[in-house]
Amino acid sequence: MKTLFYVPLIVFLIGCNTKSPLAPEGGTKNSQNSPEKTNDSTSNEISLSKQQIQLGNITSQTISETKSSLEETYTGVLTINQEKIKTLSARAMGRIEKLHFKTVGDYVSENQPVYELYSEDIAVAKQDYFTAYKQLAMPGDFGKNAQNMLIAAKQKLLFFGLTNAQIEGIKTTAEVSPSTTFYSTSSGTISEIMATEGSAVMEGSPIIKLADLNSLWLETQVSVNQSKNLKMGQNAAVSFADYPDKTINAKVTFINPEINPDSGLLLIRMEIPNQNLLLKPGMQAIAKLSQPNVKGLFIPIDAVIREENASYIWVEKRPGVFENLMVETGIETNGMIEIKSDIDPSKKVVITGAYAINSEYIFRKGSDPMEKMKM
Repeated sequence: MKTLFYVPLIVFLIGCNTKSPLAPEGGTKNSQNSPEKTNDSTSNEISLSKQQIQLGNITSQTISETKSSLEETYTGVLTINQEKIKTLSARAMGRIEKLHFKTVGDYVSENQPVYELYSEDIAVAKQDYFTAYKQLAMPGDFGKNAQNMLIAAKQKLLFFGLTNAQIEGIKTTAEVSPSTTFYSTSSGTISEIMATEGSAVMEGSPIIKLADLNSLWLETQVSVNQSKNLKMGQNAAVSFADYPDKTINAKVTFINPEINPDSGLLLIRMEIPNQNLLLKPGMQAIAKLSQPNVKGLFIPIDAVIREENASYIWVEKRPGVFENLMVETGIETNGMIEIKSDIDPSKKVVITGAYAINSEYIFRKGSDPMEKMKM
């Protein structure tokens, strides 16, 4: 008498409807299209049949170091060149009697009057100079001492910021004034006004800031991965949304060593010449940075499986057998990505179909290919 074994129908149906990502239309996991070699005991390997390789459009090739011309494009905003800003400060303690400029954006020429300061300290120095000058004509030691006093008083007035013309004018004044007009020592556009009329200031207090807009900064932020290949002095071609026909050659002048904790990005800066003051702070600009003849291993971006904490590729270990390999990636350009890890030159790297292999692996083993490597 034969013993009969019955398989529950529901189990049979479930098995028939479990479809492999690389199975043909209507195929199942256990169909004739399964891999020729089904021994996938090695944790990071998977075997595929010829038909599966064809269906997944899986191709592989050996890769070697090549020279590439890399070009990266960054968008940024023009800002004032902080190295070209000059601050006009109070030369003595006193009170601002008058500001000759009250609007940010006004242009100030060298030797133009900027502010008037009421200062008792300057008034005393003026009086000392005036008295010494009057005593020069006195006979004997009085005249000789007056000469020394005159020289000392003049040095003090020069220290306070008075011009030679202002000092000479004291000799002919009928009465020494406690107010003094101060003139700009340079030309520039007002970027900030820090004082108001009637306000008290200390010696060294900033009054006004002048920016030289003949040179601007282009600041942009890049990922840490992109910044690895940026260098100080690197050339950049900069174009502008407001002037599409205008391109300026610039250089990278600053790469911030500190990452922005909020964005996770790195600030880089380029110095932009601004002939005829055509460009304005706040304008958007696009910088193209190129590097000729960069050596490296480059494969298509889609050949790299990237996760939050790891990146890996698939390599053909032997015909029909593929294994995953964790790699360190570098720069990306023109649809290609740099592989910085050492790769056995005899092994073929999967160039197309990497995601198909990955899906099939997860389908069969129910886990991420790199899960054990991360643990």
